[in-house]
Amino acid sequence: MEAGEAKKRIEQLRAIIEHHNYLYYVLDAPEISDAEYDALMKELQELEAAYPQFVTADSPTQRVGGAPAEAFQTVAHPMPLLSLNNAYNTDELMEFDRRVKKQAPAEPLTYVGEQKIDGLTVALLYQDGVLVQGATRGDGLRGEDVTANIRTIRSIPLKLRGRVPGRVLVRGEVFMTKDAFQELNRERERTGQPLFANPRNAAAGSLRQLDPAVTAARPLDVFLYDLLLWEGAALPPTHWEAQDLLKEWGLKVNPYSRLCSSIEEVVEYCREWEEKRATLPWEIDGVVVKVNSLTLQERMGATAKAPRAKIAYKFSPEEAFTRVREIQVNVGRTGVLTPLAILEPVRVGGSTVSRATLHNEDYIREKDIRVGDVVVIRKAGEIIPEVVRVVPEHRTGAEKPFIMPAKCPACGAAVYREPGEAAIRCLGASCPAQQKEKIIHFASKNAMDIAGVGPAVVNLLVDKGLIKDAAGLYDLTAKDLVGLERFGAKSAENLLAAVERSKENPPERLLFALGIRHVGEEMARRLVGHFRDLDRIFTAGKEELMAVPEIGEAIADSIRRYVEEAQNKEFLERLRRAGLKFKAEEREAAAEPLQGKTFVLTGTLAAFTREEAEEILRGLGARVTSSVSKKTDYVVAGENPGSKYQKALDLNVPVLSEDEFLRLLEELRATGSESSQRRDDQ
Repeated sequence: MEAGEAKKRIEQLRAIIEHHNYLYYVLDAPEISDAEYDALMKELQELEAAYPQFVTADSPTQRVGGAPAEAFQTVAHPMPLLSLNNAYNTDELMEFDRRVKKQAPAEPLTYVGEQKIDGLTVALLYQDGVLVQGATRGDGLRGEDVTANIRTIRSIPLKLRGRVPGRVLVRGEVFMTKDAFQELNRERERTGQPLFANPRNAAAGSLRQLDPAVTAARPLDVFLYDLLLWEGAALPPTHWEAQDLLKEWGLKVNPYSRLCSSIEEVVEYCREWEEKRATLPWEIDGVVVKVNSLTLQERMGATAKAPRAKIAYKFSPEEAFTRVREIQVNVGRTGVLTPLAILEPVRVGGSTVSRATLHNEDYIREKDIRVGDVVVIRKAGEIIPEVVRVVPEHRTGAEKPFIMPAKCPACGAAVYREPGEAAIRCLGASCPAQQKEKIIHFASKNAMDIAGVGPAVVNLLVDKGLIKDAAGLYDLTAKDLVGLERFGAKSAENLLAAVERSKENPPERLLFALGIRHVGEEMARRLVGHFRDLDRIFTAGKEELMAVPEIGEAIADSIRRYVEEAQNKEFLERLRRAGLKFKAEEREAAAEPLQGKTFVLTGTLAAFTREEAEEILRGLGARVTSSVSKKTDYVVAGENPGSKYQKALDLNVPVLSEDEFLRLLEELRATGSESSQRRDDQ
């Protein structure tokens, strides 16, 4: 394909993809299947890879790119992002109406009512229709530049549709739906991360990630509602018409906004959504009321903090009084101990609540929550019941302070609280509350890679009492399995063969499979590469562990705590008796010719899977990372390379095609063979 023809097709594909993005993410009305969309995106990626000179910042392929930032830069807003004055009842809304009418006694007044989304305020700046900056509100005058993260939100167009003024500044609210918030917290619980308290905190935390790839993985959405600045176009006469303009440009606006002909209609709108807010997919904590006429808005002006033509009507939080019957401690699947208040049942937020999370030890101490206390509860973010405060005047003296247990309530193992963290964790390798997740991790592809041992099989084996921990996999027999649901003679034979094959895995895979906190795949490889023997790692002192490059105090302490727990010593001994490899094979220094070199892989390789290529490189002593930086020595680019390819070009990092990569491997093998032959001759 000629360059001119390729450029034309690239522009056509971008327009088609952005059209379908608008239908899917803004209008929720897709016209094509996911497979058809993926095919269009793949074609665009291939063309941009072949013709990188035509890649632009507003291309749909460029939503996620770049290495993580060290810190956010502060930027000045082109116009101040003021806060709003609040109204807490109907009388205050009526008073707002009277103030407006004093400014426009002879004009017919209309208002716009908008749901007050409980999210994070952002300002989007478009230049000639292209998104050039996204910033948080900050103090209203200056905010944090989160452009790279804003670009990952699919409902925010990178390029506006139709005829657009030269410069446009739009204000909106980034948020997370209730369902997305619950799913995110379930995943964080599964991986042992602290839970977000509510959707607003989740949205704010997600948008303020230093790595855009993390933000891209979070299900954020947006509503845009204020046109603050436009250059090169006539001023829309009303806020309502400005909303229509935002929609024409492809920006997402709240579908439940309402044009009200009087303050009485505004009051009705506020009451309606205060009653119906629980039915919405997203959180709202009130209604924003705006004078519709933009000319009148400008004439009324603003105080130092808030515009006079707008006001926020705040909903009353739904709260209830109840008593704490007891405080239990649950052990999660990742070993985190979470205190839970068992309450006298009470109706709040449309449902009966009989228990509430107390989050952690610090939360209980801060609020001085005791067994027997009368407390006020509400649903955090309208979803999670939480204790808001204690009512000390109801205390009788019989209330009992709560103390977190010194041993795991599920298994009796020691518990530990890491400095700087609120979570207390069980250290027991055989803790029954954690076993299923530990076994699933142990058998996973990047750990011991035991085919057939997934969540369903683990649940079955544990529930039937056939195994209690991962070491039990090596005691299974065909007699144990045949006759179980999912298992016939052949499937039992296959699973046992996979278990047997796992014994040949190198010790770094076993170290990662143990699930020691902070010891991921790369750290496991570094530790085994240095010590060559798991027993040496487990007997090494803290200072000796920290002598390994990139092994810090947190990792060293975590390893020492693991091996000092009696349950874990017994677990490791059972794995040793089963025949797993604790010691690495001896290798000549010449076998690692890429020692000290850092590689990044991007695109699809024909000769290997990504995992196979990574294993080959690591076997030659190289370090394989997921992001390109100035410290990267080589980028290997297969078909359809992503943004890492462009990043390498920008940083002048050498890029190897697959053919060049294969030639490099052949040269290294040949060199290694010659070295081996010379040693044999000697």
